[in-house]
Amino acid sequence: MIYENVIEAAVGELFRRDLFPSAPRGLYDPLRYMINVGGKRLRPKLCLTVYSLFRDSLPQEILEPAAGLEIFHTFTLIHDDVMDKSPLRRGCDTVWCKWDTDTAVLSGDVMCIESYRHMAKAPAAALPAILDLFSETAAQVCEGQRYDMDFEKTESVSMDQYMEMIGLKTAVLIACAAKTGALAAGAPAAICEAVYRYGYDLGLAFQVADDYLDAFGDGKVFGKPIGGDIINKKKVWMTVRAADPGLTEALAADAEGEEEKAAKIARIKEMYVRLGMDAAAKEEIVRLHSSAMAHAAVFGKDGPEYAVLARFADSLVGRTS
Repeated sequence: MIYENVIEAAVGELFRRDLFPSAPRGLYDPLRYMINVGGKRLRPKLCLTVYSLFRDSLPQEILEPAAGLEIFHTFTLIHDDVMDKSPLRRGCDTVWCKWDTDTAVLSGDVMCIESYRHMAKAPAAALPAILDLFSETAAQVCEGQRYDMDFEKTESVSMDQYMEMIGLKTAVLIACAAKTGALAAGAPAAICEAVYRYGYDLGLAFQVADDYLDAFGDGKVFGKPIGGDIINKKKVWMTVRAADPGLTEALAADAEGEEEKAAKIARIKEMYVRLGMDAAAKEEIVRLHSSAMAHAAVFGKDGPEYAVLARFADSLVGRTS
């Protein structure tokens, strides 16, 4: 097993490298920019964490797919920011704002291709399974984004529909990261499936936390303007759970100009609190965390592997504190 500080250092070093070609700069500079903006690197860290449960070193053949997972995730952010018209990502200008929309689309496309270059360097014995998993996951992420967009125009969305959507948009890539680490390490099939389910439930918790933080987080910590989902009229976990006609009507209202937008955000937040949705979201995050750890129990609750996965999950739940 590998210590978590070693994994942290390996991920840091991995993204200090220049991962992309030098020219044309107009195509690849936005990729460097987005990678350097940073983030929690949740997906490569989870991949390496699961791999470390079975191995005592981090060879290049696991570092490369770990990088591929983050590169793919970053590609989705570039395109998401275009679709959401979001001006900031992690406190920095988004690619479409810093350059233009055409650049964001094209650079995002090549970033997706670059992710496959890195995934293809996974251990040869596990490569077919890893590429199959990654390709299926990539399609699922796009399906989730489509549902997310559709829900903006759908009058009523059930909680089952919403959870399926965030499962596709967010959870499957985190689950893929966990299972990729297990597959690369040659773990038994039952373990690979268990860590996938662990990662999936962790991903659901991550997205519910993101929904909560979009309304109640600190913009400087959250990395993007608070209330973006509210302004974009997005149905998030709290609006779906509340199923309140007044909240639905308030969310659908247009807001032009900064003063109107600020007033709308304040009104929706007040309604969330009055309906108890802020507390309910925190409870759901804890519930999903517990569900993830139930899958991690495949290692035995007294084992060091379970403790490592528990610390990883705890780091996510702490986002709402």
